[in-house]
Amino acid sequence: MTAAKTQTTLHALPLGTTAAVVQVRGNKMTRRRLLDMGLVTGESVTIHRVAPMGDPIDVIVKGYHLSLRKHEAEQITVEVRHATEQ
Repeated sequence: MTAAKTQTTLHALPLGTTAAVVQVRGNKMTRRRLLDMGLVTGESVTIHRVAPMGDPIDVIVKGYHLSLRKHEAEQITVEVRHATEQ
């Protein structure tokens, strides 16, 4: 059994999905703020709740809840790992 890895942005993940942060993009201030809140490379992030209109998104990172706007979540590339049979 091997792990197939899929990269996408944080805002595209379905509810309940856990993924690892790969990259945080954006302007200097936004990027620094997201990194300071714990969204660093390799960190696990779980989609906990999504508002009815899709904005904001509540994620769990480093054991706490973090609300992100959709445009902020679009700047975060994550990697979802799926187990597949070989």
